[in-house]
Amino acid sequence: MTIKQPRVSVREAIGSGYNKFWHNKQFYRAVKGSRGSKKSKNTALNFIHRIMKYEWANLLVIRRYSNTNKQSTYTDLKWAANRLKVSHLFKFNESMPEITYEPTGQKILFRGLDDELKITSITVDVGILSWVWVEEAYQIETEDKLRTVVESIRGTYDDPEFFKQITLTFNPWSERHWLKPMFFDEKTRERDTFAITTTFRCNEWLDGDDRQRYLDLYRTNPRRARIVADGEWGVAEGLVFENFEVKEFDPIQKIKEIQVTAHGMDYGYTNDPTTEVSSVVDLKNKEIWIYDEHYEKAMLTADIYNMLKRKGLLESPITGDSAEKRLIQELRNKGVGRLRASVKGAGSIRQGILFIQGFKVYIHPSCEHTIEEFNTYTFDQDKEGNWLNEPIDANNHIIDALRYSLEQFHLKKPKDNDTYKALKSLGL
Repeated sequence: MTIKQPRVSVREAIGSGYNKFWHNKQFYRAVKGSRGSKKSKNTALNFIHRIMKYEWANLLVIRRYSNTNKQSTYTDLKWAANRLKVSHLFKFNESMPEITYEPTGQKILFRGLDDELKITSITVDVGILSWVWVEEAYQIETEDKLRTVVESIRGTYDDPEFFKQITLTFNPWSERHWLKPMFFDEKTRERDTFAITTTFRCNEWLDGDDRQRYLDLYRTNPRRARIVADGEWGVAEGLVFENFEVKEFDPIQKIKEIQVTAHGMDYGYTNDPTTEVSSVVDLKNKEIWIYDEHYEKAMLTADIYNMLKRKGLLESPITGDSAEKRLIQELRNKGVGRLRASVKGAGSIRQGILFIQGFKVYIHPSCEHTIEEFNTYTFDQDKEGNWLNEPIDANNHIIDALRYSLEQFHLKKPKDNDTYKALKSLGL
């Protein structure tokens, strides 16, 4: 079958910074980049164009959790088809989700690593499953999980242009992540690897305000600018918390086993998000298991209420930022009956940090904003570069909510809540 291919100018479609990436055919293609570096949009454009060019190709799109594909990779690929003016050639099945190139029947499939066994058994009707796109690869906890994905790429095709490829895109929050030695360190990287770093500077689509926000970081938080603006690895030096680990666990089982939960909220609107974080607190073994989060800007009182209702927290004890007393009262009036204001005062931030530092903190891999904050929340420095005993008050909205939620364990113990009863049963 002869299909007229669209004439695509790489520069016109994606701008600068990605020409080598666009044409690369090595087995591994890894892109770490700053925010706003158009790496996801770029990758989506590349795959839509390639699916139309190679009739043997099918694409598997992977994220750590399958339910996050619909609002990210699926939407990006649909956008890419529209940008290339070829959306009429594709069938978009949003409910699955799945995308079919109708002239040939080639598929773009979406899966999550929350069901690894289904990935290894994927088959296609036309051609072979030849490519994988792993978006937000940083969320994958171990190299072994990626190996499971690689095993799904098998077989060959009688075409001189045939190639198999694994593409990974991510933000580089910590230099301790396995992605660094596997793809970016010269001595340990996988053979047949193409690896690049991109930044917001190669994104012509950013408006002036977006660009200025990144530039402002160099002044307000230089260490975070290294990651968010330059796309470089986050370094462990100066981190407030080094006692944490990203780990898969069953939240329901942990709640049943330990029976002490904590919920906290921080409030924002235009520039800062409203956050909610939930954890299981094992006081006996000094462990905190963070299992759920919410992170969203521009939330009204009704939006916050509905979010808490969806999470089943309307009857749960929650500690919210006391700076927003009116909002707390509005939520209580709506039915969030056990929401109370945090205790603030001289030294409360430091005391809360010290309390958390006394625990081993486990973060569920679905809590991506929590993982980011723990990897970028650092102590401040003086003009000579000496570390101060004061954290930078930025990118800590989940951490603040966590601090509020844990006040009940070290600032006071209200006798009318479930936590107090649980503490009593433990003899604390």
